[in-house]
Amino acid sequence: MTVYTKLENNLTKLKLTAIKEYLPNYLEGNDLSLPEILEQLTSKELAYRTQRSAKMSIHVAHFPYTKGLDEFDFDFQPSVDKQRIMNLASMNFISSAKNILFIGSSGVGKTHLATGLGMEACKNHLSTYFVNCHELIERLKLAHQENRLAAILKNYSRYKLLIIDEIEYLPIDDLGSDLFFQLIARRYEKKSTIITTNIPLSEWGETFSNPTIANAILDHLVHHSEIFKITGKSYRMKDYQEHTKAQK
Repeated sequence: MTVYTKLENNLTKLKLTAIKEYLPNYLEGNDLSLPEILEQLTSKELAYRTQRSAKMSIHVAHFPYTKGLDEFDFDFQPSVDKQRIMNLASMNFISSAKNILFIGSSGVGKTHLATGLGMEACKNHLSTYFVNCHELIERLKLAHQENRLAAILKNYSRYKLLIIDEIEYLPIDDLGSDLFFQLIARRYEKKSTIITTNIPLSEWGETFSNPTIANAILDHLVHHSEIFKITGKSYRMKDYQEHTKAQK
């Protein structure tokens, strides 16, 4: 067994994947010193691990799709302040436990923006989870029935960023409203939450069956928050129109 083969085996056992991949490039015709070679190889290994970690975090976050902020058409949606969004991409809002609310009709890009910020959080090694509001409430209600509510509330409370998508006009009963409030209260001023909704804040009392609880939820969410009211056209309608034109 040659020295090179032994080295490859050691790299495999140590799981130094990037170093093993790039090592042959440094073995021939290279004028770099040994420290320079080691610095470059270890930098490639660190970059590889950072990228792999981000991919894994994005996978476990359960995003509905993987669309970054760079894919958002700010020109089509001028009601969204691009600079404000890019400022949020620095993730400072998470360190200060601020919430973000995206409010607007269906198809205007609320979920895309929330997902894009969530992906940035994953790239910055911040624990992130995406969940549909109705699905979340059903999980909380089931946990309540099975006497494991404390555990599931603890689980959802641990994420640095929790994205709750699609608070809609579908009524939420007393139990669901109360459980949702318990989760929001646990995260209040400790962790960041992103909410997407097509309901004006003034009408949340009609969705959450108890107006008192609705006001309490809003009070916790709006305090220390950034609110985006998106009033533009629907991306879905834009895509449909472009598809229709292409077929003619």
